[in-house]
Amino acid sequence: MGNRDQKPLLPVSYVDAVKQSCRELREAQCIEVTDEAIKRLLFSPSFLTTFKRVSSNHGLKFPLKFPSVLSELNLLCVLSLLNFASGYRVPLHQQTGRGAWDNIRALAFGLYLSSATGQDDLLSAKGMKSITPQQVAEFLSVNIHVERPHEELPGVTIGELGGPIYELVNLIRTTLNETGEILEQSGVPDLGSFVLRSLTSKRSGGNASVDDILEELVSAFPAFQDMAVVDDTPVYCFKKALFLIHAVTLRFGSSSPPPFPLPDTTQVPVFTDNVLPSMLIHLGVLDLSEAKDVALRGIFPDATNDAGINALLAVPDEVHMIGPAAEPGMKSKTAPPKAGPTLTLEQAYILRAAAVDACEKIVEYARSLDSASLSDDQEWLNDITLPQLDMWLWAVAKDRPDYRELERFVTRDTIFF
Repeated sequence: MGNRDQKPLLPVSYVDAVKQSCRELREAQCIEVTDEAIKRLLFSPSFLTTFKRVSSNHGLKFPLKFPSVLSELNLLCVLSLLNFASGYRVPLHQQTGRGAWDNIRALAFGLYLSSATGQDDLLSAKGMKSITPQQVAEFLSVNIHVERPHEELPGVTIGELGGPIYELVNLIRTTLNETGEILEQSGVPDLGSFVLRSLTSKRSGGNASVDDILEELVSAFPAFQDMAVVDDTPVYCFKKALFLIHAVTLRFGSSSPPPFPLPDTTQVPVFTDNVLPSMLIHLGVLDLSEAKDVALRGIFPDATNDAGINALLAVPDEVHMIGPAAEPGMKSKTAPPKAGPTLTLEQAYILRAAAVDACEKIVEYARSLDSASLSDDQEWLNDITLPQLDMWLWAVAKDRPDYRELERFVTRDTIFF
């Protein structure tokens, strides 16, 4: 495995580097994705009956009133910057009743509302640079202290800073501080203004492409440098940067005309986290039975059972219809999730890369289907996009009680997913 502190060189062509490096790593790690497994998923009752509904629930319309387009753009960019914390899902649920994404949304909303009330603008470069762990904890509504027995007084406990939530709070704080400092040094007032400048820059006589914007984000900010070296080979994921670009296009592309130029994101790689690979394993698409890393072969034992996979791909008697994303401050009524297997950062990159390539193969297979062989209510399979597939995998994980119970792997101490 690679050294977790070792970083590859930045690529020349960013989107191509993600797709190629993820495919090469999946193949080198002997993780299989067969046409039979893809066909089983695509024509399953679960996929066919939920895809259109679930893949449209992106949760990027905010219940907030913005004074300007740039203000909303900036919030969306900071939300994308902080779109991690998956490894802290269980302790977050224990404290707040919400998962990682809903907690990050709550934090971003809190930062925005605090700024809108005339206090320091914590979404500006200056505010991000100066935010403290205590402020982050306050907006998350979490306790960053742990109790331990007093060394000399029996029966007495004392509180001290520590624990997984304190670790997460510091990851968020350092990400904001570092990004704010870079923005200030660049003379840019906030992250939204940086992205707007990237969107409106002209290259080769046209608007900025996904590659152009990716290059600017990743080269400028360490928090977007989602890449690693595994077995002496570079792998690039860029999950948060890709998510940001697509989220901006999705949110503002519905305006006619849009307020600023937007790139085509229909073919961007998926935004790979811990949910996508975990779901693809549970649903029988990623086959780890011959994985080069022997420890990965049995992380989800039930995923090797065809009967169990077929049950997940069927439609249960009572389908739980997905509702709107929980609003910040609202606690989930579902039971706290179970912690999944803990993986190293290198193991996580292997599975995340495998998910990127698996999704490429799924969309390629769907688009290659002979339309004459499809029924009228299946013709849409020829048109699915990578971002739609990404959203389906991510959102369907919350769509049914049996899917909610499926474990996801856990990797902590990372700001990339």
